[in-house]
Amino acid sequence: MILHPLTTLVFWYEFGALAFADQDSALSFIIDRTLSAFAFEMFAMSLIYAAIGGAIGLGFGVYHVRLVHERSRVRFLERELNEELPLLIARGESEQLEFKSSFRWDRRQEKVNRSLQQVIVKTLAGFLNQEGGTLLIGVEDDGSIAGIEADMQTLKPANQDGFERLLMDTAKEGLGGHACALIHCRFHKLEEKIVCRVIVEKSLEPIYFSEGSVARFMLRAGNSTRELDVREAQAYLQHRGKVSI
Repeated sequence: MILHPLTTLVFWYEFGALAFADQDSALSFIIDRTLSAFAFEMFAMSLIYAAIGGAIGLGFGVYHVRLVHERSRVRFLERELNEELPLLIARGESEQLEFKSSFRWDRRQEKVNRSLQQVIVKTLAGFLNQEGGTLLIGVEDDGSIAGIEADMQTLKPANQDGFERLLMDTAKEGLGGHACALIHCRFHKLEEKIVCRVIVEKSLEPIYFSEGSVARFMLRAGNSTRELDVREAQAYLQHRGKVSI
């Protein structure tokens, strides 16, 4: 309905005056040609125009969906970043906010404990599978500032870049590279100590935490992260699919 009149108009201005002297105007020519498109002998041409129009519409539809998704991501990140960190900590832990005192430095044993890294990655998986959220590393459960300096001293290089690199490498190993695109690190200084703010977007696809050959489905539940068994995970994903539709 759009392509046919447009191409007919171009055809008229190129050949109309010579080839269609019986048509007194471009408008009458377009109307005549558009109506003739519904004739049986013109069915093949009309089908081609419909296919081209459908392909163009599909392309615009896909672009629109991606644009809406990107705008949603930007709004989410802006909302998270615009919130002042002291006010965020004052809210306390919730379904979309988690505190961890360190990434790999065990403060009780005073040595590196790599199992703590896995706890962090499970938390990230829980956020990814829920509605996203923020993980603050270097903050105690009571909201006091612990900092990540002890973590950084175990790294090479012993700085924020080294910390972020290890965090993303650990996330990639446990969750897959596609999940890392939804994880964003920012560093803040509070009470002369460094806090790592990890902003996690919601994943459109389920994210599994891989531990050896075992894949685990993690989900935020209140202010904690828990593992769902097979039946719970299946029920949750089915419900999530229905809500998305």
